Amino acid sequence: MRVLIIGLGSIAKKHIATLNSLFSDVDYWALRSKENSKTESGVHNIYSLSELNEPIDFCIISNPTHLHFDAINQALDLKTTLFIEKPSLMNLDRVETLLGKINTNNIRTYVAFNLRFHPVLNYLKDRINPDDVLEANIYCGSYLPEWRPKTDYRKVYSAIEEMGGGVHLDLIHEIDYATWLFDFPEESISIKRKISNLEIDSIDYANYQLIYPDKTVSISLNYYRRTPKRSIELVTESGVINADLINQKVWNEKEEVIFSSDSTILDTYTSQMEYFTHLLSSGGPYNSTLENSLKNLKICLQ
Repeated sequence: MRVLIIGLGSIAKKHIATLNSLFSDVDYWALRSKENSKTESGVHNIYSLSELNEPIDFCIISNPTHLHFDAINQALDLKTTLFIEKPSLMNLDRVETLLGKINTNNIRTYVAFNLRFHPVLNYLKDRINPDDVLEANIYCGSYLPEWRPKTDYRKVYSAIEEMGGGVHLDLIHEIDYATWLFDFPEESISIKRKISNLEIDSIDYANYQLIYPDKTVSISLNYYRRTPKRSIELVTESGVINADLINQKVWNEKEEVIFSSDSTILDTYTSQMEYFTHLLSSGGPYNSTLENSLKNLKICLQ
């Protein structure tokens, strides 16, 4: 297997480790922007796509969000499958250019939302009938300065609006799995603000109301909660279901645990890559294409 990487940062290294755990014969090329870029073990640095002398099996787009458009546009010329880290883009400018090239050349795309492989979300997907849900309350809050130990949070892309930072984009996972569980809403409204004392210029609070004929889904996101929380509450005619994505438990209104798991978040990356590579070889359709992700991005940015 031959893989091109555009953006050889921490997330790309996770994908490399996952691929190496699944396959014994992966060759990696990384398109670098600086001649003095650090060499990573097992990865060939290149500085132009013309240096690729053989076709590749797929390309991972994992550079900073504000660089995604150019990276995707460039990679489309290779006419290979694209594995794109979320969020797919930082805005909707010129998206028709990308979609036109994708459709014209029949290029397959997958946007990586690893939480679709979270055991709690898969339990809810398999066991809860969305028609029974009257109200869903989704919450994700944590403290940005603690996201990346030994790194100045003020200097990472999350803190910088022009680099695609902001809690709404960082935590677009919640919008993605809401529409995965309940489909796309008839309409949505949002509030996005910078309200904490964090030394950032990006949005640190976002709230969305997804409106369906038979339910409302509320999503609340922030960068400033000192005690991390990632949860879902589902209110149905027959009772209430609560889910904790951090502690991987689901319980009912009687406080009875009805599902739990001891897997780790890294397991979601493994399951995701197994899914991606299986369909890569079989030719089946992906459930999270670039076109699909742009519907979520439209909700995110409104």
